Amino acid sequence: MGLGVALAAGGALLFGAPARSGEPQPLALAATWPQAERGSVPSKLPDGSEYSPGLFLDAKTSAGTAQSQDGHTLRLVLRQADGTLRELRKVPSADRAPFAALTGSADALVWVESIDGKQQLWTGGLRHPARMLTADVGAMQFYDSQYDLVIADGTVHWVASGPGDQTEFRSVALAGGRVTITREAGTWALSAWPWAVDGQTSARGATTLRNLATGRRIAVPSADRTVTACSPAWCQMVSLNTDGYARMELSHPDGSARRKVAEGTVATAITDVAVLDRFEVLARIGPQSELSGNQELLIHDLKTRQTVLISPDAGNIAYRAGVLWWSTGDQSSFIRNSLDLRTI
Repeated sequence: MGLGVALAAGGALLFGAPARSGEPQPLALAATWPQAERGSVPSKLPDGSEYSPGLFLDAKTSAGTAQSQDGHTLRLVLRQADGTLRELRKVPSADRAPFAALTGSADALVWVESIDGKQQLWTGGLRHPARMLTADVGAMQFYDSQYDLVIADGTVHWVASGPGDQTEFRSVALAGGRVTITREAGTWALSAWPWAVDGQTSARGATTLRNLATGRRIAVPSADRTVTACSPAWCQMVSLNTDGYARMELSHPDGSARRKVAEGTVATAITDVAVLDRFEVLARIGPQSELSGNQELLIHDLKTRQTVLISPDAGNIAYRAGVLWWSTGDQSSFIRNSLDLRTI
């Protein structure tokens, strides 16, 4: 079981418990962060195509998949703040899986496509037509993280399963060329470059951070009956307290600055830990959850130690590169809302 799956399963179990009295109430978003940039995107484009954003470049600019009304075609498009669309790729949906792992900028997006179960790495943008970088991607591993693909110093990095109990760290230049491969024992994922974190298939989660540039290793906090996830700046430890409720704590990887972030009917909402080295994104069952199937979306600000209510009824919560987004409404009619955490 991967770390994200373990945390999600734990969250589902914990959400079954009733809310405890006396829990502090979160602050209102508009009053707490009035300067934060927000946006919204309808579920359909003007031509009626279903639109699923895979990356927000800011609160009002996104890249994602648009499916034709007949379901035969998939397009990768850039949707700009004024609603203007730029088509990057158009493929038969019967032959290819949806575009995945989008990252980068409007001028240099990178993503993964699949052909007959085989994956390829592509790039393109507003000023450059789409082109394939490489088909030599190995058995790519994704963890629903903003670091599934990492662009650093003109190079794209990712991980793949290697022979035996090994992870392959793979990379290729944005200009194209030969893929570089190094291997490491264990199951690793990329984090903020140049770091990687192990424990992706362990029930206890992470035990070690490794700097891929220098080889430096840092042992991170780990304990029985605790699931640990780490970035280079913060480690998140999730356990059960004596009452059977979730207890979520954060500390730096060396164990310093440890503090409780949340306790009760709460769980992590995204895979990444303490995004922007400041915001822990959480979810809990709210008054509308039984009817809608959605959750309350919360953010704990490590800088101010305040918890802010982002949405009382959020579904399909996602985060990439500074922007958080979620859906509101039902399956027949919904919108996706966005919040650029970099503007707080």
